Amino acid sequence: MRTDRVRLGRLSGERKGEIMTFLSSMHADRCIADADVLVDLAHVLMLDNQKIIDREITRKLLPALLKLFDEGVPDEVFDDRFEDVHAGIEAFLIESVGVDAGGRMHMGRSRNDEVATCIRIRLREELLGQMSALLRVREVLVTIAGLHTGTAMPGFTHMQHAQPTTLAHYLLSYEGAFSRDFDRLRDAYVRVNRSPLGSAAFASTGYPVNREFTAALLGFDGLVINSMDAVAARDFALEILADFSILMATVSRLCEDLIFWSTSFVKFVSLDDAFCSTSSIMPQKKNPDTAEIMRAKSGSVFGAFAGAIMTVKGLPMSYNRDLQELTPHLWRGTRDVTVSLRLLTDMLSSATFDPERMKEEAGKGFSTATELADTLVRNYGLPFRTAHNIVGRAVQKGNLSLATLEESAQEVGGGISLLKKGLTQKNIDDVLDVNFSISVRGAPGGPAPSSVKIALEDTKKQIGKDSAYIDHRVVKLKNANEELIKKARELVA
Repeated sequence: MRTDRVRLGRLSGERKGEIMTFLSSMHADRCIADADVLVDLAHVLMLDNQKIIDREITRKLLPALLKLFDEGVPDEVFDDRFEDVHAGIEAFLIESVGVDAGGRMHMGRSRNDEVATCIRIRLREELLGQMSALLRVREVLVTIAGLHTGTAMPGFTHMQHAQPTTLAHYLLSYEGAFSRDFDRLRDAYVRVNRSPLGSAAFASTGYPVNREFTAALLGFDGLVINSMDAVAARDFALEILADFSILMATVSRLCEDLIFWSTSFVKFVSLDDAFCSTSSIMPQKKNPDTAEIMRAKSGSVFGAFAGAIMTVKGLPMSYNRDLQELTPHLWRGTRDVTVSLRLLTDMLSSATFDPERMKEEAGKGFSTATELADTLVRNYGLPFRTAHNIVGRAVQKGNLSLATLEESAQEVGGGISLLKKGLTQKNIDDVLDVNFSISVRGAPGGPAPSSVKIALEDTKKQIGKDSAYIDHRVVKLKNANEELIKKARELVA
């Protein structure tokens, strides 16, 4: 029976029952087990390269590690009698190749720098996955927007009809938000992809380790230089959870819109039945449950960030066991974002929007009144505030007819006569038309179809650049991983 050899020297007696469960990190460690094997391989190759261990020892360690790489980490490594996966793998190796060889693998490192490295390896893979998922969401938004550059709909402020816009303009607003989420993750990747390996417990090591060598083998861009900072820092994890929280806030807002839009009194969108449920008692119900759960998942991610930052806020430098409790928050937040982005993509791509219903609502609530006020300024020389007051008073009176506007001008416009200035009912009707109001808003980023088409082209180009960035990073990690395994196999041969 394998024992936790880490305890054999300084501590005596077997720990049993609740205390083992309480101290174990095995549940979270399953997320980094494969990364730990890569770290072990890189570390052994470095020990060999630096002649810290003999080649004979190397050729005993590498086959056992390559077996773990090829066949996967066995379940017995995750037994609760080990505090963590690192101790479990070390025990596995000692049993496989003997303590003389297996007991040398840990030279020049600590579990502190080892786990920090494993978390970064796994997290950078997750980041690339999340960025890819965000690209798919953005691509779906752009695809739908391209079909609806002329689909008029009401825009809202304070949940009230404000000004008409288009469905394309609305969808691109979310693409812009998700694009910034992508940028935040890309920026964070730079800070994640730094190697702490070789920092040991916190004060480095007396062995002549080569940190650059292992960093290159593991595909890192460089080192976390200060050895104390390298093992104690979890700000990279906090940054990711903060970025995930902002991302999920955007997801939640979009879900809120879809939930509201799918109601029977709005009816702007119909969500595919696969993403809805019905009532156990009311047979007519179609409930947007997927969007609702996704909206709630944002709270779970926010909680993961809060739990993680509260874990580290009072910790003294450098490593403390409290950091073990941060890691489950990281993986929970990551899982919730992963499934949410995947389902959001499918939910959006299968949704059916109702242009006629949107158009029906686009002009309600005096939503084109702003354009009327602007017209009074542009064409009839009124100060904007005066025009604003005249139109506002006409709305208060209940309509925007020529007679009402003239009456309002007399009341709040300082005796101005719009009739004498040449305003006609036809002028008013033309200006109040929804399509006219949209078409004149052609400034960059505006809802006019001409402006939206330019935005669509620019967005597609940016998505192409972002996709190329991900491909570059994925290939770099793949090449590093293949080179690592190749070097290990060559030494075994």
